[in-house]
Amino acid sequence: MEQKEDKLKEVISHAKEYGFVFPSSEIYDGLAATYDYGQLGSELKNNIKSYWWKSMVQMHENIVGIDSAIFMHPTTWKASGHVDAFNDPLIDNKDSKKRYRADVLLEEHMEKIRLKIEKEVEKGVKRFGDDFDEHQFRATNPNVLRNAEKIKEIEDRMRTSLEANDLEGVYQLIMDCEIVCPVSGSRNWTEVRQFNLMFSTEIGSVSGDAATIYLRPETAQGIFVNFLNVQKSGRMKIPFGIAQIGKAFRNEIVARQFIFRMREFEQMEMQFFCRPGEEMKWYEYWKETRSNWHKALGLGDNQYRFHDHIKLAHYANAACDIEFNFPMGFKELEGIHSRTDFDLKQHEQFSGKKLQYFDPELNQNYVPFVVETSVGLDRMFLAVLSASHKNEVLEDGSERTVLSIPPALAPYKVAIMPLTKKDGLPEKAREIIDGLKFDFLCQYDEKDSIGKRYRRQDAIGTPFSVTVDHETLENNTVTIRDRDTMEQVRVNIADLHRLIDEKVNMKTLLV
Repeated sequence: MEQKEDKLKEVISHAKEYGFVFPSSEIYDGLAATYDYGQLGSELKNNIKSYWWKSMVQMHENIVGIDSAIFMHPTTWKASGHVDAFNDPLIDNKDSKKRYRADVLLEEHMEKIRLKIEKEVEKGVKRFGDDFDEHQFRATNPNVLRNAEKIKEIEDRMRTSLEANDLEGVYQLIMDCEIVCPVSGSRNWTEVRQFNLMFSTEIGSVSGDAATIYLRPETAQGIFVNFLNVQKSGRMKIPFGIAQIGKAFRNEIVARQFIFRMREFEQMEMQFFCRPGEEMKWYEYWKETRSNWHKALGLGDNQYRFHDHIKLAHYANAACDIEFNFPMGFKELEGIHSRTDFDLKQHEQFSGKKLQYFDPELNQNYVPFVVETSVGLDRMFLAVLSASHKNEVLEDGSERTVLSIPPALAPYKVAIMPLTKKDGLPEKAREIIDGLKFDFLCQYDEKDSIGKRYRRQDAIGTPFSVTVDHETLENNTVTIRDRDTMEQVRVNIADLHRLIDEKVNMKTLLV
């Protein structure tokens, strides 16, 4: 666990040093759980957005994108259930004065038990070698079975208590599991309480209940209230999807772990409208499609896993998370939910307007069912950054820190470096940049030795570095260095565009 915490600290330090992420309002000692994306961070973030948008909207004829307002009519949040039910179960430790989400404490406790099972399996592998039958071992080993039963019992009790809103039951489960506060190490807990996460503010010049509105806690409702607008203006036929990237706001009491959980964050969501009865087919389709989208980045297939929800939201008939192995362990990266017809029916009821679709094939009106895919942009950013951050020892014994960011997402695609600041080399380097900058974000780098410049570009994740030397002036060739292999080859300037494009084009991820 300590090693994982060190890894997160390294990533946070690197992100600040190289201009990816800064603490917000830092000159005023910062504001908890809010961060600013720096010059490289904003580029990486935009590239992640572009990858999602292209794969979701550009590659699907039946999915379109919108950009809805952050402020919405307050009745929207009554209809969605957020005013009455958007709560987290929180518990305080009396000794450390720290507050925790009760369900997260239980999930982390179950994860520790799961790790015991994996250690038992590892022992089995070492003991039996090639003869090891993992499936049989998991089905028969008493230690594995005992721990699996523990997890099932905790899951069942947790699900029952949360679904019944039995906060005393959740408290008792925490006590029975003998869960201690990570800070104080004590079990001196308060009772579990619910806390609403929405930020409220007032609109107009009059204060009071009539003027209270909310900062949206999710982007999905902006899609639902525009369902008919999009369907009619775009002549959309079911099944079709509406995608959106936008800010959302939650008054997280337990906001920590860098940009993983913030009070102001960005979501990339798509709501897919389909016929009632076909939602599970599309739920399975989007589970596979979204999993493939993540794995195309090459961060490692073993870094992902599916996690079915213990407690389904009131609107869902199926829900799972794609979890990623962050420095803090496996945590939610993307949610895929079958939301049934709950949202549109709720907005019908509260608005008095019909939100139905006439299906010419069936010759009938119905309220469509919805399958949602929702990925946190900031979490996606952290996944890419943390998985790409590596400290390597090279063959000559020297070390380098490299961000092996997927080339299509890298902030700068190529750095152009004149070997010296004289003899016409800077001018030639600028000329090369002028030929590339319409298609690639380029960096001009002339300070320090060429070796230090290579290390600097490795540290910010630039896939290619091009060195302009005296030979360049004679025959129009340059040295191009690959970030990942560190191999250097001599190529014609005329071939640079093609060589760079082959590796950094977004097509490499979309096909």
